[in-house]
Amino acid sequence: MISIAQPDVGPEEIAAVNEVLKSGILAQGPKVAELEKAFAEYCSTKYAAAVSSGTAALHAALHAAGVGPGDEVITTPFSFIATINPVLFLGAKPVLVDVDSKTYNIDVSKIEQAVTDKTKVIMPVHLYGQPCDYAELATIAEKYSLKVIEDACQAIGATYGGKKAGGLGDLGCFSLYATKNIMSGEGGMITTDDEAYLMSIKQFRQHGMSGPYQYEGIGYNYRMTDLQAAIAVEQLKKADRFNEARNRNARIFDRGLSDVKGILVPATKAGRTHVYHQYTVRLTEEFPLSREVLIEELKKRGIGAGVYYPKPLHTIPHIAKHGYKEGDFPEAERAAGQVLSLPVHPKVSEADARTIVSAVKELAGV
Repeated sequence: MISIAQPDVGPEEIAAVNEVLKSGILAQGPKVAELEKAFAEYCSTKYAAAVSSGTAALHAALHAAGVGPGDEVITTPFSFIATINPVLFLGAKPVLVDVDSKTYNIDVSKIEQAVTDKTKVIMPVHLYGQPCDYAELATIAEKYSLKVIEDACQAIGATYGGKKAGGLGDLGCFSLYATKNIMSGEGGMITTDDEAYLMSIKQFRQHGMSGPYQYEGIGYNYRMTDLQAAIAVEQLKKADRFNEARNRNARIFDRGLSDVKGILVPATKAGRTHVYHQYTVRLTEEFPLSREVLIEELKKRGIGAGVYYPKPLHTIPHIAKHGYKEGDFPEAERAAGQVLSLPVHPKVSEADARTIVSAVKELAGV
């Protein structure tokens, strides 16, 4: 089976975990510090802080930016629910803006009309591994004195204007979940150039502590373990190689599928690089099979496929109650009904990628 996602774990990760186990230092310790230093260097930021998940990263970053009850955070309805839940954790309101029909990232041309005197943060998502239209977004943020938090959970190593994701906004958030481009099973990272943000995040991830049994405010247990950090340190060394393998497979898909009627291959805008956390095509009405039938037929041929994401976030009840309803964001809703992701991860060989292309073309009647 060619799975939709599969972590690439080598002897280096296994040896690193064994060393931590032998050391007896299993909780947050020297390996976490090593990862933070390496991650900041990779993203060309001054600082990085490790936490327990991508969701924790977003929560801690929003807290550091001062988001609280009554504030508004502008973001997208087309993402994983972890983009919006941390906004709600803090008592703030998610203000949603529709997406671009080609990249599925937030439509920057619609952001300014969503700004109010309650807006505190713009939080774009670099969906599927492609950075958003950052220059235009940054202009709006500067005009209204807003902070920018990048949800870069799917975009480790992606670049915009030569700068890596996580080094564009005031804060950048990453996930190290098992399916991500690099992983630690569970885990998250936050990047920033602001030392005050760093200190706030480090307190927030450890019960609000500023020192032994000294508490500056509310906090959580969002620490990363040295076991997770040991895996991530080794994965980070392979990040560029992993991303190139994803790009290699994406190029095979582009060549093989771009002329298939009813399939729109991903579009990468100028001035940025894509790291293909997902290789996501769009099935139009011209494709001879429904998305559900195509997924089932691919499965019969030993090929996994997935839909990220089948339900726009504004249609989910606990988010809809903040004033949203079906029909509010037509591009996000159309995308949710048409997108399909194919296996693109580094464990997919060139032969596997060609097999996937052949299967899709066969099912398309080509």
